[in-house]
This record gives sequence, structure tokens and C-alpha cells, in this order.
Amino acid sequence: MLPVLIAGAGPTGLTLAIDLARRNIPFRLVEAATEPFNGSRGKGIQPRTQEVFEDLGVLERLLAHGGPYPRMRAYRGYQVLGDHQLFVPREATDAVPYPNGLMSPQWRTEALLRERLAELGGAVEFGTPLTGFTQDENGVSATVGGQSVRACYLVGADGGRSFVRKTLGVDFLGETIETQQMLVGDLRLTGLDREFWHIWRGESGPLALCPLAGTDTFQLIAPPPDGVELPTLAGLQELVTAATGRAELRLTELRWLSRYRANVRMVDRYRVGRVFLAGDAAHVHSPAGGQGLNTGVQDAYNLGWKLAAVLSGEPAELLETYQAERLPVAADVLGLSSRLVERDATEGIRRGKETDQLDISYRGGPLARPGWQSATGLAAGDRAPDARLADGRRLFELFRGPHWTRLEFGTSATTPELTSQNVRTVVVTEESVRASYGVPEGAVVLVRPDGYLGAIEVPARAVHTVG
Repeated sequence: MLPVLIAGAGPTGLTLAIDLARRNIPFRLVEAATEPFNGSRGKGIQPRTQEVFEDLGVLERLLAHGGPYPRMRAYRGYQVLGDHQLFVPREATDAVPYPNGLMSPQWRTEALLRERLAELGGAVEFGTPLTGFTQDENGVSATVGGQSVRACYLVGADGGRSFVRKTLGVDFLGETIETQQMLVGDLRLTGLDREFWHIWRGESGPLALCPLAGTDTFQLIAPPPDGVELPTLAGLQELVTAATGRAELRLTELRWLSRYRANVRMVDRYRVGRVFLAGDAAHVHSPAGGQGLNTGVQDAYNLGWKLAAVLSGEPAELLETYQAERLPVAADVLGLSSRLVERDATEGIRRGKETDQLDISYRGGPLARPGWQSATGLAAGDRAPDARLADGRRLFELFRGPHWTRLEFGTSATTPELTSQNVRTVVVTEESVRASYGVPEGAVVLVRPDGYLGAIEVPARAVHTVG
């Protein structure tokens, strides 16, 4: 029996496949589309997702091909009205090595994920749709590419129109706001520099041309014209000329175009029996804040180690924690995206720490042992900070891989109850690292495979407790 069948080979499905592959868990990754997605849609890689991609062996190549966000410049015709940063750049620290968003068009992010998957021996099966499935207490029987497949688990990472979600009968709660629509496309043009993200505001909405890092293309965002679903290149030229008043700005090639309708929806369940939902199959967002792709990647990162653990003999109850941990995150992200849309309309487009996803926490969840908070505010369920050891190594380097990590601060550490035998023990003697974590001498910190704190155990004299 196949351990895991993944439907959908976007960023979510690819992330899950990579995580399973490095854990030596067999899977199939099937995709109904006959070829890879070729648009820039989800172009922002948030700081926490960069940390995930570092662990999965993808970040170095993303940094090589991507780049920072350009300054935004507003115009009225040729007149420059002002410049501003989408977010104020922050300096990297030992605890937060990737503090700023990274721009990478989605087609390239997916290509680099497929490249990493191939290195691990995996591949996407394009043109292989999932067309039906049933499940029982022992597994899932699916029809894939016209053939029958039996799998222990099925993961639906098949997007906002998810076949898996619809077949399960899981409600997609929320709303579609038909009055909020925009064109999003990738094109080549002449007559405009690549130093700025250029914006012209009009009565029907802004038109923006953003140079995509690491490419020679621009992403177009514009209000859609009346009477046509998707304009031709000539139609887009008319739209751009009318909005900018610049006859010398010439569009030369249209590479991808989509019409976005404001959808704010999420499921009320991430799991039905042996079938799981992840990414856009479970939640769709406003693009404000660049949260959708990142939230999907982190769904997969949360689920991957848990599937691998259960398939390797850990109690099946571990899989119940996927919904318990990720559903509240999706709800919070939907609320954030909606608030950003409202704020952007009145205050202009700016971003801060609220979108970097470093503060996502599973405190109070089923895998977060309650009762103790460090002097720096850390508690079980929080993201484990990076730090640099005296020999130059980083904690993130030691976390990298499919294992748990046990940090022993000093030589007289107490012993927490371990939930897995796959544990790497690291003795931390550096005072600077202990101060960063805010724990006393003799403390033990258990870090989960996904980089969150599973437990903080301290000597009896420590008294920082949380409810």
C-alpha cells in the first residue's frame, strides 16, 4: 500500500513531498494540469517560510534567483507623487537570520521546489488527475489517471477549487466579493525602469507594474475592463496607456494573465478520516500581505513530520494535532488579510512584522506542554530562535533535518519526557545562547522537527509560569 498520495503539485504539495522524501516515506505527487504553473501569482516569501525552506534545502537557490522588494513609486501621469518602502528593511540577527520578505515569482519557486524534490528522488506526475476516492478505516482507495491506487493517507493540496474538499463535502465558509476584482498578469515591456514598483491611481483602482526579481518581466495589477474576462495584449496596452498617459510604455509580450475575484474562505475541518486538506484547498485569502502561499507551505511543513512519524510507528493520535494547530492559524491569517485590505485603502500599502509569520505560535495546543515561560517570553509552542554557537555553527544548522533536537543548557540538565526516539542532543554552554532563550542553567529545551518548541524543562527553582 502506498503510504501517502498527494493531490496537487503547487507550493503546498511540493513542500509536503520534499519533507516526506527526506524522511524516506514513499509517496505519489499527482497533478491534473499537464504542465507546471507559469505565473507569478504568489511572489512573496515571508521570513518564516524562508526558515522552512532553509531546513528543506531550498533557500540558498531561492536567494540566488530572487531578490528584495523594490521601493514603491506613485505617479500621476509623468509626475512623481512620492516613494516609499513596502516595509522597512530590518537587519539580520542571530535569532532572526531572515528578517525581510523575499520576492520570487511563484513559477520559479515551484521550479526550485521541483528541482529539490528531484534531488531526493521524487517527481511530479503531471497530467494525472485524481478523479475519485473512497476511504475506510484502513486506507483510501483512489482513482488516479484512470488507475486504481490504494494509500494509507490522501492529502488534498489541490487549490481553491479542490476536488478533494468537494468530494469530502467539507464546507468552504466565507464569501466571494464580486465587486472586488483585478487583473494579475506577467508581461514584458519597454519604456519603464526596473528600479521601482510603479503605481498609477485611477477612479476604478490602481494600476501597478512591479519588476519581478530575477527576471526581465513585470507583474501587472490593474482593474479589469468592462465586457471582457481576460483582455488580449492589445487590450492591456490600451488599459496601460489610458491609466499612465505614457505612449512610450509599450507591452511586448504577455506571459500569463488571470482575473482575481476577492475570495475569503476557509474550511471548518482540516481532516476527515484518512484524508487531509492543506494550502488553498483549506483556505483562500486576499493577496494583501502575501500570506496565502506561505500559509500553505507551513500547513505542509506541520503535516509532513506528523505523517512520517505515524507511518513509522508513532501513535495515530499525533495526526489529530494537525487540525488543532493549523486551523486557528488559517483563521488568524484570513482576518489579517482582510484588515490589510481595509488599511491599504485608507493609509496606503505598508507592511510590518504582522506579515512575517515569525510570531505564529502553537501555545495552548495539544503538543505544547504548558506551565513555564522563559525570561525572554518563550514558551512551548513558540518558534525556536536561531543562535550562533562558539564554534560558528548556528542552531538552525543543527535543527536541519527530520529529527527532534534536545538542547541541554549546561551539564546538569533535567530530562523531559521525549515523544520520539529520533532526537539529536546538543549541549549548549554559551551564555549568550542561554540568555537569548531566557532559560536558567540546567534547562532542557526540546525542539520539534518543524522548529517549534515542544517543551521547556527547568530546574525546580525556576518560577516563570504561564497559564
